[in-house]
Amino acid sequence: MSMSWQELRKEAYDLSVSDKLALVEAIIRSLQNELRPRPPLPEGLVNEMIGLAKIDAPSPIDAEVEGMLEERLEEKYLK
Repeated sequence: MSMSWQELRKEAYDLSVSDKLALVEAIIRSLQNELRPRPPLPEGLVNEMIGLAKIDAPSPIDAEVEGMLEERLEEKYLK
């Protein structure tokens, strides 16, 4: 059973302030979804993107990262 615009409007006036705000938020989200629909991702794209982030080398340990940062700061400020 669907409400007419006039019935919906009357019901909205009878809501509490917090319910009105929740209704406005729901309407805005609905409009955002309709106005800016997200196109579906091409098949296999997600797997390709994940593959780009993979590296063959093991992750550096904390001491190695600290050394890399020190080197970078020396290059930036001492040269």
